[in-house]
Amino acid sequence: MKRYLPLAAMLVMAFASLCVAQPQPSASPSPTPKPKPRVSKAQLLKQLSASEMKLWEAWKNKDPKPFKAALAANSVMIGENGVADKDSVVKEIAGTPCEVKSFALSDWKLNLIDSDAAVITYKAVVEGACAGTPLPTVWNSSVWVRSGGRWRAFSHQETAAK
Repeated sequence: MKRYLPLAAMLVMAFASLCVAQPQPSASPSPTPKPKPRVSKAQLLKQLSASEMKLWEAWKNKDPKPFKAALAANSVMIGENGVADKDSVVKEIAGTPCEVKSFALSDWKLNLIDSDAAVITYKAVVEGACAGTPLPTVWNSSVWVRSGGRWRAFSHQETAAK
């Protein structure tokens, strides 16, 4: 029996060293950030269509501030006069030759590209004129991207409805 005592002592020390080497749970674990709740497609459609309405209202009132706030830095606007970037759009809003009495937006649809990008489409019926020419009814598409937790208009395009 005395012959096995040194062997038993070595095994006890070996197991003890393994237990000491185990990582110990910290007294106060760091809190994991709570994931943001996922917004439903219907909620996102409501949010982005409200943003589009604000931009149309700003256009009607010739107010460039909402455009400056809502457009992405690298945004692209496409219309009958060609392609415009954010700076061009913001400058043109205040001096637009358009007089808009009213507008109605309808037929909203939302297509998700991924969790941070979406395409919204809709129809716009406008009562008014630009440089004396009556404004046509148009079909619109806008690409919105989420950057820094905020949705911004990346691209907008209009096509005259038949």
